[in-house]
Amino acid sequence: MPRISFVELPTSDLASTRSFYTDAFGLAFADFGPSYSCTLTGDVDIGLQADAAEASSAPLAVIGVDDLEASLAAVSKAGGVITKQVFAFPGGRRFHFRDPSGNELAALKAD
Repeated sequence: MPRISFVELPTSDLASTRSFYTDAFGLAFADFGPSYSCTLTGDVDIGLQADAAEASSAPLAVIGVDDLEASLAAVSKAGGVITKQVFAFPGGRRFHFRDPSGNELAALKAD
């Protein structure tokens, strides 16, 4: 069943933001390159995106799905606007979209 599985936060300082969440909440992060770090709990995880070219302008809720292409078609048919076509990254593939109220979200199919 699709559910929010990830929240990606834009950050201008990856090291201090990662340290904040580690110190404040005891969260453990895995680094994926110089500009991305995330928790890997398997529940609702937090991603920190420090690449300004890739970061969303606000927190990005990511919905885990079983079939990415079917979800892309369903989002489009329901009136969503695709803002970033399907792309691959370490851990899976996803696309971004805006809902009718302008909220940006993503749909993810994990590897």
